[in-house]
Formats: sequence, C-alpha cells, structure tokens
Amino acid sequence: MSIARVVLVGAVLIGVLTIVIAGQTHLAIDPKLPGLVKQLFPATKGISDRAIDPPHYKIYASDPLADPDAFTGLAFWTTEVEPIERGYDGPIKILVGMDTKGILTGIIVAQHHEPYGDFSIEPPQFAAQFVGKSIRDPFKVGVDIDAVSRATITINSAVRAIRTSARRVAVRVLVPPK
Repeated sequence: MSIARVVLVGAVLIGVLTIVIAGQTHLAIDPKLPGLVKQLFPATKGISDRAIDPPHYKIYASDPLADPDAFTGLAFWTTEVEPIERGYDGPIKILVGMDTKGILTGIIVAQHHEPYGDFSIEPPQFAAQFVGKSIRDPFKVGVDIDAVSRATITINSAVRAIRTSARRVAVRVLVPPK
C-alpha cells in the first residue's frame, strides 16, 4: 500500500470519527430519572436527553416542541458536574433541581457510602434547607446551611458539591437576565 493511500485512509477515518463524536452531544435518559425529577419539579411534562457540557437535563412544563417557552429548569447530578468532590467514604450522588433564575428547587441524595449518612445527609431537614436557595448564596455550613449532625466531612463535602455544580451549570447554561 502506498504512503498516499495510507494517508488518505487515515484522513477519512479521522473525518468519520470527528463526525461521530460531534454528533454525540446528548445521551439517553436514565429510566429512574423522570420519577426523581418529578419530585424536584412537580409540574414536569418533559425532560431533555442529557446534555454533555456540562452534564444536565432541561426540564419542561409542557411539550417543548409545541411550546418553546416551556423550559422551566435544569436537573443534574453533582457527581457528573463535580466528580472530584468526595465525602468521608467516597462520592455522594445528589440530584439537584434548579429553576431558570438560579434558584434551587430541591435536592435528592440518591447514593452514598457514608458511615453516618442517617445522621447527616439522609434526614429530610438536610435536603429541605436547599429549597429556594439561590446560587448566589454563600452555601457555608454554620452560616446559611445547618450542619444537621456532627458528620462534618460528609456535610461539608455534600454542600460544596451542590454549590459548585449548581454554579457551574448556571454559568454555562442559563442566560443572564437583561
């Protein structure tokens, strides 16, 4: 095989690979996600596929094809947006809901391996304090977040993951008000 033919085949393969990668901007929805999103956005009528950068789902109050103004918020996993943040015993997977103005609609702690989870991040009062919280708030344990237990590593890590991922998604996805 000549060098010119090898270069041509290589160029074609690179072109095809580029097209395939560029076309994969969304991934399919996790089958459990709609039920969880419904807890954060009770009026949900539609959820987009997962966008890649940053990983998130757009939430719609009605059919987005019929009503382009139906976009009401975002849902995202802290472990996908801020994967480096870890609790005492590993990552804490939290689903965060945020409206189009950067106000949290709530959080759901979906998975963790924390030894004191029932005393720190699992009680309803931990999640409840994030409802209505703005991404502009400090998110500081002991200031505007109650440390509902003595599990400080877990609480601090979960709060940092929520704050950092919410701000990152808002900056990249939400349009600033005029």
